[in-house]
Amino acid sequence: MQDKKVKAGVIGATGYAGIELVRLLLRHPHAELAAVGSVSFEGKTLGDVYPSLYGICEMTCVSTQEVIRLSDVVFACVAHGMSEDFARQCMDAGRVFIDLGADFRLREEEDYTFWYGGTYQYKDLHEQAVYALPEINREAVKQSRLLANPGCYPTSAALALAPALKAGLVSPQGIVIDAKSGVTGAGKALSDTTHFPACNESFSPYKIAVHRHTPEIEQTLSDAAGQRVKIVFVPHLLPLNRGILTTAYSKTLPGADEEACRAAYEDFYRDEPFVRVKPRGEAASLKDVRESNFCDISLHFDERTDTLIIVSAIDNMVKGAAGQAVQNMNIVFGLPEDAGLGMIPPAF
Repeated sequence: MQDKKVKAGVIGATGYAGIELVRLLLRHPHAELAAVGSVSFEGKTLGDVYPSLYGICEMTCVSTQEVIRLSDVVFACVAHGMSEDFARQCMDAGRVFIDLGADFRLREEEDYTFWYGGTYQYKDLHEQAVYALPEINREAVKQSRLLANPGCYPTSAALALAPALKAGLVSPQGIVIDAKSGVTGAGKALSDTTHFPACNESFSPYKIAVHRHTPEIEQTLSDAAGQRVKIVFVPHLLPLNRGILTTAYSKTLPGADEEACRAAYEDFYRDEPFVRVKPRGEAASLKDVRESNFCDISLHFDERTDTLIIVSAIDNMVKGAAGQAVQNMNIVFGLPEDAGLGMIPPAF
């Protein structure tokens, strides 16, 4: 472990994921918040934008170039299409770059073009990028300087299904993923569906079968299965600030009984600090992971239909975004993986 603290900078620090990173980095024992940037609030302090930080963190939002200059690691919390230039600057300056956006998550450019409408400007950077889901790609994360932090829905879906697919317990065909997210998953910009009167006391699906996280989920699950996986993915908006609850339905293959499935999950996640496989008969719940980096997983076996039902719960702002990014920083810099992330979830 190094004595000198890692200097961390956040681009897009005033968005939801960005300010969550600020919260986590301020309490990190081996890192210091070196600089914050925000296009919308450059020149203002974080206390100006978020009164909860008044008297706690009065850092002024500076330019992107200044964030990169002052930092060892740069987190980018920006919309898709914006991160490539930041990544180029960071790589040229010898910085570690962790992108919380979508620009480096998909290996195939044609997938990115189809789902996001863009192209790859710096193809050499995409060859260097690692999809940084620690429970799946930890060894690659250790060696990388350019990390694609997974999306929130893909994190919950991949952690739910990867063990079963890797062990050959479920069919890679016919998987249905039903996921529900709190409103912060939509980002800070308002839309008709995220205004309080529209989402309060309501519950509705959106972007049915066309959500941009679909190819990312399929990419990770295909890697786990060793063959092409296509899914049915339906996200829903919950009238909550935080959390993602994912229920995945998959058909079991011969020999995949309840005991075999449970043994596979317990073995897969035995040494993982942030994944908890719930005891038999219990269901994963959002309240048990709120404000933490945990992913809780529960397994349910429907013998009548030979269906393995997997429920996963994460806080979309922590394990689904900022917490996972800090976890990846810890891995890259050889810090304890749970440094700054050992939060005990609230009891209620």
